[in-house]
Amino acid sequence: MRSRSIIWSFNHAVDGIVYALRTQRNMRIHVAAAIIVLIAALFFRVSRLEFLVLMLTIAFVLGTELVNTAVEATIDVATQTFDPIAKIGKDVAAGAVFVSAVCAVVVGYVIFFGRLSAASTTVLVRVRQTPAHITVVALVLVAFAVLGVKALRREDGSWFRGGWPSGHTALAVAGAASIAYITASAGAGVIGLFIAALVAQSRVESETHTVWQVLWGGVLGFLITTALFQVFWM
Repeated sequence: MRSRSIIWSFNHAVDGIVYALRTQRNMRIHVAAAIIVLIAALFFRVSRLEFLVLMLTIAFVLGTELVNTAVEATIDVATQTFDPIAKIGKDVAAGAVFVSAVCAVVVGYVIFFGRLSAASTTVLVRVRQTPAHITVVALVLVAFAVLGVKALRREDGSWFRGGWPSGHTALAVAGAASIAYITASAGAGVIGLFIAALVAQSRVESETHTVWQVLWGGVLGFLITTALFQVFWM
């Protein structure tokens, strides 16, 4: 009976994984990404330590996604109506998945970027010679800064739509500033800022943000990106 219960425990565990794969789009995305990463690890012949880090990272991401699915299912059973506390539970579980996914991206970047550059074409090599690292960090910091400001203002429900400041504008201006600093070209910077201005205009015209919100978003993105490039590049 004991061995049978162990077998059934494994069976229930597999049932849970299969359920998540069938019902959760993000789980399927994570599994597909894990397959690509493992194939890349074999192709580039990563070291044992790097392979161990990749396996632990994959397990971390998939595990948090499974826990998130379990939390959502449990909350749906516990309540049939909208409950602010239930919403917090789901949001926090989703936040755990987001954190694990960001960590996975960073780990993959550190392990594979150098190898991809060495095996890539001349275009990719030239990209590596630019301060891509600073640009990536700048965009991530801008995104976190936007979320931090919105969290301080307690504007729940406005993470991607509305609220202070405009995240879309902040990221667009950060990208434009990065292009200007990397190319050292005023023309490229003007073109980048023009595109960022179009993003800001679309946010105002759709009545998602006010003019002041997009302005503050642009200032935030510009200041953070400029500070990083001043310290680490110029």
